[in-house]
Amino acid sequence: MGTFRIEGGAPLKGEITPQGAKNEALQVLCTVLLTPEKVTITNIPDIIDVNKLIALLSNLGVKVQKLGHGAYSFQADEVNLSYIESEAFKKEGAALRGSIMIVGPLLARFGKGYIPKPGGDKIGRRRLDTHFEGFINLGAKFRYNEEDHFYGVEAERLKGTYMLLDEASVTGTANIVMAAVLAEGKTTIYNAACEPYLQQLCNMLNSMGAKITGVGSNLLEIEGVDSLGGCEHRILPDMIEIGSWIGLAAMTQSEITIKNVSWDNLGVIPSTFRKLGITLERRGDDIYIPAHTEGYEIQSYIDGSILTIADAPWPGFTPDLLSIVLVVATQARGSVLIHQKMFESRLFFTDRLIDMGAQIILCDPHRANVIGLGFKSKLRGILMSSPDIRAGISLLIAALSAKGVSIIQNGDQIDRGYERIDERLKAIGAKITRID
Repeated sequence: MGTFRIEGGAPLKGEITPQGAKNEALQVLCTVLLTPEKVTITNIPDIIDVNKLIALLSNLGVKVQKLGHGAYSFQADEVNLSYIESEAFKKEGAALRGSIMIVGPLLARFGKGYIPKPGGDKIGRRRLDTHFEGFINLGAKFRYNEEDHFYGVEAERLKGTYMLLDEASVTGTANIVMAAVLAEGKTTIYNAACEPYLQQLCNMLNSMGAKITGVGSNLLEIEGVDSLGGCEHRILPDMIEIGSWIGLAAMTQSEITIKNVSWDNLGVIPSTFRKLGITLERRGDDIYIPAHTEGYEIQSYIDGSILTIADAPWPGFTPDLLSIVLVVATQARGSVLIHQKMFESRLFFTDRLIDMGAQIILCDPHRANVIGLGFKSKLRGILMSSPDIRAGISLLIAALSAKGVSIIQNGDQIDRGYERIDERLKAIGAKITRID
């Protein structure tokens, strides 16, 4: 397992460019299974989870060619369906939660899709019901081998239908959309997720010949087509990484410019950080954050009550950034209630922050009250371990702002979602060393 050694307290300065979006990459990479023609995708992040999915596609028989940094071509004209029933697939598919999104394309094009119970972050229950209920609505037969934890869906030809999703699941919506584009007739999906990355997926599918309307809303209508063709697609910058760098700049009181952020796709992220008192300036398509040498102060509501920041489906605040907001609040002036509605284990990393000197009251698995220290009392470096991707980067940001040396074990969790994290932070002055 990788380990990071961080010397905290040094101000950073410079420019940093966000990687391609991890969550978009895991969706759009699976679309290559929908066509025998060549698909070219650029701005793919070089991170563990995405690389695992590319390897999985290659093992399925997809012809993968690297064209340059972050650029690949894929051609699924000789897919090896026997692989999805192999022991090797059960092992490799279980190591990656994103592997669930190959099921929809395989079902739509080849009439069957299998997947072992996928892995990923241990942040609470992340059920798959929405995915499989959608496939069943389209006419697929579902089976589950409890002994092997192996899921399967089969159908000779999917048929379009109306469905109301029980939750606005991003990956569930993506999977159902990829299945429905080749279904017979019209599919209507209500309560669909509408995140920018889901919009990117729909726009990519339309460029391949799909007929999807309502993109950007929670009501999608899909006219099934007989086949899809190839295309070229560029992945958006990662909004979670952008939010991470905003938090990093504030916590380390550093002057940082985040380049090419695709402002129009950031939603409420900038305004949420402004509620914590952080100054953000839009410069073209960049975000400029000045050094907060005087600190930053959390806003309160008009009636004077404590600010609450909670996650919600898009266009609400993304749950992947609540860990960052919580860490940033530890050095603000004032208090804030963090309400993590979607995952019941995501706030448990706060015990590491408390060990570092933060003042946090964990009310229950979903809520934490943070009393900001206003930089009057710096966090202190400690030995800790990264429990998941988002908590890991949050602890890394805390360590960079802390007095003394911190050691973060299980750094592979951070590498799952952040490309060359140590090299890129060193380039703006961070004192971080990777210990293998």
